[in-house]
This record gives sequence, structure tokens and C-alpha cells, in this order.
Amino acid sequence: MKLSKEWMLGLIFLGLFIIMAVCVPGFIDPYNLTSMLYQLPELGILSLGMMVVILTAGIDLSITYLAALSGVVMAYALTAGLPVPVAMIAGIIAALIGGLLNGFFVAFIGVSPILVTLGTMTLFKGIILLITKGNSVSGFPDSYSFIGNGDILGIPFPIIVFAVIALLAWYLLNKTVWGRSVYMAGNNPIATLFSGVNTKKVIMYVYLFSALMAAIAAIIMTSRYNSAKVDLGSSYQLQSIAVAVLGGTSISGGYGKVIGVIFGTAIFQVLSSGLNLLGVPGMVINILIGVVLIAVLLINFFTAKYKHNQLKKAT
Repeated sequence: MKLSKEWMLGLIFLGLFIIMAVCVPGFIDPYNLTSMLYQLPELGILSLGMMVVILTAGIDLSITYLAALSGVVMAYALTAGLPVPVAMIAGIIAALIGGLLNGFFVAFIGVSPILVTLGTMTLFKGIILLITKGNSVSGFPDSYSFIGNGDILGIPFPIIVFAVIALLAWYLLNKTVWGRSVYMAGNNPIATLFSGVNTKKVIMYVYLFSALMAAIAAIIMTSRYNSAKVDLGSSYQLQSIAVAVLGGTSISGGYGKVIGVIFGTAIFQVLSSGLNLLGVPGMVINILIGVVLIAVLLINFFTAKYKHNQLKKAT
């Protein structure tokens, strides 16, 4: 039986987990395992947003600063005494406005996604610095901290949120017309347009989805850290791209699965936690993540080239 590359990734995760459990002291300590379950959802949710953008052959470099902007808006709303749901809605609206901006320039003006999101990344960062003067905003109500630090029957609440979001993303991509249009637009945008699909609308919703994921990740992060600042989640920018690509998402668009992103996130979390316990400096971990990203891109490139050559020979 031939396993898909996503399930091969699942086996790699299992093998890596066993190696870390055997070789790294304290890795399977209940405290460390619980800590990983609290940390994993932030990266996982951002990676799902990134995956959907990459499915259309795009990229969202602004996703972490959009999360930071959303977090800062929520933080100011909370410290102003607004109810938690109102503050969360304000943060989500701020993120969706950012997503609307990205989607408009990519879908309707036709600017390259990398240029648009590079520009909006700088824009969002500037707005946050203007609002906060570079300071962090903290002092949230106790009820808000449950989202990032609470549990239900011993299961961390953030991992429950991640499971629900992953199921929702799977359903949207596989069971709705929009989801099928996302894959079609990534495979062949011109053919998709001539088949009657409004590709501009599809891409606009893709960037709104990415913005929504950024806002949800921001809710979890601000709740867990009890603060918001300009570099909230900034370390996840490269990691979310790496997780999506490692999870099997084609960087040229048209292919990618939610289960691959889940396994990719789990691999990064296990790797990061294990190396931290071994005392490896954070900078070295970032270098390793960069190496993994380049290696996966090269493997995907040569695999695609090999398949193309085989197909050419057969015809």
C-alpha cells in the first residue's frame, strides 16, 4: 500500500517523537507535553491561513504583523474596559480590514502577492508602532486569560480551538464550492476563469480567511502572554511558511491538505521543544528551520521535475 506524503509525514512525526522521548531528558515529562499543547495551536492556526494562500500560488508575508495589529486593537479595547467578546470582535474586524486590503490589491489590481504583503507588513508594523510607541499593552481581565491558559477536562483550551479550526478549514476546502475553486485557481487560474469561476472573489476570500486565522491566533497569543506588542508572533512568519510547505502544500499552488499542515506543525513543535531542552540556542533553531524549508523546497522541485520527465517519456 502506497502512503500519501501527508501520512509519510505522520510517520516522520512519530519517529521524531520517539527519538526525542528516548534521547532528550524531560521530553515526555507531563509538564513539557502540556506546554507543547499550549504552544502548538498558535503556529498551527497561522500555518492553516498561510496554506490556503499558498494554494492559490500566493503568499502572505504580513500574516504575523496582521496578528499583532489585531492583538493590539484587542488589548486596547480590553484595557479600556470593553467586554471580552466586544474586544475580540474589534480585533477580528481590524484583521479583516487588513485582509481586505491584501485581497483587493492581489485579486483586483493584480499586484504580486509577495509585493503586496511585503508592503502591508511594513504598513501594519508602522501602525502598531505609532499606536503603542513600541511599548507592550497588558493588564487584561482574568476571564480573558482562560482562552490561552485554561483547560477543559484537562485538555488545554487552545488545542481544542485548533482542532475546531482545522476541522472547519478541512470542511471549507473539501466540501464547499469555494474550497474547490481555491484548488482550481491554484492549478490553472486562466482555465478556472473561463470555466465561470469568479477567481477575484475566490482570492479575496482567501486573504480574508488568512486574516481571520491571524486574528484567532492573536486572541490565543495575547491571552497566553497577557500582553500585546509589535513583535507578537513575529517568529512564526517564516515558520508558518515552512510548516505549510513541509506539510506538502505546493509552493506553486493547487495542492495541499489540512492534515499535512497538522503533521508539519507537530514536527516543528517537537523539534523546537526537544532542541530547547537540549540547550540549543534559539538562533540555531531558526537556522535549522531555514535549512528544513530549503531542503523541502528542493525535494519538491526535483520530485515534480522527475514526474514531469517520466510523463514526457510516456507520451
